[in-house]
Amino acid sequence: MTAPTLPPAPTRPPAASPSSAAPAARPVRLLLDGDDDHAVHRAAYQWADPARGRVTVDPTPHTTSPAYLALDVLRAMGRDGFSREGAERMSTDPAWRAVTCWTLATDVHEAIVLRAHRLTVERLRRLAAWRADTGIRLTLLAHAPEQADFQRLLEHLTAVGLVDVVTVRGAAAVLVEAIGPAAAGRRSGPPPHDHAHPLPTVPRSGVAAFRADCWRRQNATDFAHTDGQYRAGYAAARTWLARLPAQPPQPEAAEPAGGPADPTPFSLQEIEALRLFLARLTVSSPSVQHTVARVRGAQAGFLARSLLLNVPDDLTNCAGPGITTVPITARVVHTITVGLPNPLRAAAVAALLFTGTDKSLLSLTQIASVDEGGTTVAIDRDSRINIGVPPGPRHLYAVPPPAARCRRIPPPHPAHR
Repeated sequence: MTAPTLPPAPTRPPAASPSSAAPAARPVRLLLDGDDDHAVHRAAYQWADPARGRVTVDPTPHTTSPAYLALDVLRAMGRDGFSREGAERMSTDPAWRAVTCWTLATDVHEAIVLRAHRLTVERLRRLAAWRADTGIRLTLLAHAPEQADFQRLLEHLTAVGLVDVVTVRGAAAVLVEAIGPAAAGRRSGPPPHDHAHPLPTVPRSGVAAFRADCWRRQNATDFAHTDGQYRAGYAAARTWLARLPAQPPQPEAAEPAGGPADPTPFSLQEIEALRLFLARLTVSSPSVQHTVARVRGAQAGFLARSLLLNVPDDLTNCAGPGITTVPITARVVHTITVGLPNPLRAAAVAALLFTGTDKSLLSLTQIASVDEGGTTVAIDRDSRINIGVPPGPRHLYAVPPPAARCRRIPPPHPAHR
């Protein structure tokens, strides 16, 4: 991942000059929430108000870099709209100088750092220096249910000189004494119901015999629902083909759900577009049976244009959206957003559900892989391995519309990509 750039320094000098002494720092508060209660996290986010000098910092996962912790602090201050030509590349010392500068210039005087039990000694050392330089009141929120975890955190705090620590234990005490009760969120009610008619096991027939076999083997009600999915795939394929700029050559093979495909006469852009079409067709499917019916209908739509869309013989043994993924419904979105106040973490969980890809691969995906509208995610499994080789078609995943509500963060800035 390309390192972000630093924000420009304030045009005016900070309120306190380098030679003046920083105000005396108040004791560090260590809040222990062993139950990892989401109400505590929600209260910490709602407590934050940069305009009044209060910020809540949520360290970026999958990194222990002290420089990225500085960037997390800057984002909590609202300093995320920066990108200018020739800006200094972010490294640890310049990043924390920027944090100190903006803290003094904007009169930030209180900070809560979440997930403190995962902070390394070096990161805690940087937080201690930030506190010493600015006099900020530092609160660490830790989720350490085991005594060994708590003891290790205390040892790390002692190692960096943070010995004046006041400990508050228990979610109720944390909310009452340290943060304040969490206000009712906009998604605090019961989750909505999902409505999807279950389909029976569909035949494993190819496109030529699929619909006829369904009619013979299913009762009238089940066939009506199966045929509805089949017709939806057929109509989607005809619409997609009608929007192509020109008649494409006959494809030899393509696989639904963004999976790898054999070489075809399609151009690179058309292969990516075909994968995205199939991903959009299947990503909202509530079951494998719905997916098979939609894909068979899409194949029939291609045949109506004298095009053969080859897919694996047994779709139920494949992987990808609509087959091995969890559909992002209103109920799923409600569960994610209520349980995960952090929009970045909520978006990551949603992406794991609707792509079905491995979390280690998803964690390496750059923010630039999400388009500006937040409708597609591109995951290139080969670019990090075959360096210097001309790129092949990307694996495009469609973002379900309900998943956009999990994100709730502004489009990525170039400096973050």
